[in-house]
Amino acid sequence: MRVIDIIEKTKNKIELTEEEITWFIDEYVKGNIPDYQVSAWLMAVNFNSLTKKETYYLTKAMLNSGDKIDLSSIKGIKVDKHSTGGVGDKASLVVGPLAAACGCVMAKLSGRGLGHTGGTLDKLESIPGVTISLSEERFLNQVNTVHLAIAGQTQNLVPADKKLYALRDVTGTIKSIPLIASSIMSKKLASGADVICLDVKFGSGAFMKTTDEAIELSNEMISLANQAGKKAVCFITDMESPLGKAIGNRLEVLEAINCLKGKGPKDLENICTEIVSYMVFVSGIRNSKEEAKKLVYEKLRDGSGYNKFLEFINAQGATTNTFDESFVSCKEIIPLLSKKEGYIAKIDALTLGLVSMRLGAGRETKEDSIDPNVGIVLNHQCNEYVKVGEPLLYIYKNDKWDENIISDLYNAYSFSDKPIKEFKTIYKIVE
Repeated sequence: MRVIDIIEKTKNKIELTEEEITWFIDEYVKGNIPDYQVSAWLMAVNFNSLTKKETYYLTKAMLNSGDKIDLSSIKGIKVDKHSTGGVGDKASLVVGPLAAACGCVMAKLSGRGLGHTGGTLDKLESIPGVTISLSEERFLNQVNTVHLAIAGQTQNLVPADKKLYALRDVTGTIKSIPLIASSIMSKKLASGADVICLDVKFGSGAFMKTTDEAIELSNEMISLANQAGKKAVCFITDMESPLGKAIGNRLEVLEAINCLKGKGPKDLENICTEIVSYMVFVSGIRNSKEEAKKLVYEKLRDGSGYNKFLEFINAQGATTNTFDESFVSCKEIIPLLSKKEGYIAKIDALTLGLVSMRLGAGRETKEDSIDPNVGIVLNHQCNEYVKVGEPLLYIYKNDKWDENIISDLYNAYSFSDKPIKEFKTIYKIVE
């Protein structure tokens, strides 16, 4: 078998066999195929796509390139949740404890943030003492006892994806539906859950810019899950504006806690309760989605979700249970005062995510360090009325700053004289 023949076939839209794709991925992971040839193939895929069969063969080859997590020792139906990434997306910090409080079993391997999108692991590590490096034994034991563990991926979990993603990142081949779907699903399938809930975001702050792209990706991922004998559901959610009000690691932890206490922003609460309700239903804890949602709101209102959050972080080494204003420590909090009066028509998520990254809340490269205390907190969300001189948001800053931050933030806002037609937080659910 020759690499050049595989490149030529994809370039000419000739379907590859399972044997060819498996050989190609295996040899690349072993270091026998150079990056420049794989880059050529990725670019061919980017232009010509892959068939559904090829996408499944690729996902399967990536899945089998390293270790898999065996969750058979954990009792009950195992659920998992993944987000395609967004600005202010702290949903996993709410979904996990709330689902566990309802009796679901959630074993989640998560990732770090890069660029304008935040990572669950970075948020967890902003809590003093919390570790995301769990041995397999500790991970499994914690899920059995607490019903929730969130850890970083092991080095040998889907190594093919690590190599391919790094190459895609520097060759302009990120935005390919088959490559995105195989990347996500190979890792989720390797993680061993029975049911995978996928939060597929679209809009300014997401990788998928349109609803059509989000639906296409959702259908691809559900197909891959079904072919692997797993159940998946996709919640297609809006990322034109940030999710919730907080952007930045400790700021988002505080907002997640407020949500678990029943005092969070409605958009964040809606997404989290919808996902957890589905988990409760498919886990057989309640016989209907309506009854499942009723249970979820009971656990949200009576403090069970927050208590489970404390139990979860303590199991992972937290040295504090104190989450008040002192949890966030920065040198200066700067209000951004409105220059206009009217209804906020749009808050551009991408701009706010990039500004937050420039403040130190995110990474431009994987080597960058994160300041857990900096970020942005919105004073108002879309469709709320503001007057001139009223704070639009607050900037939490330490040492990182540049002269364009204020003007960029002003440019992220647009206003209307009348209330805008509200967009659903969850656009569609695809099963």
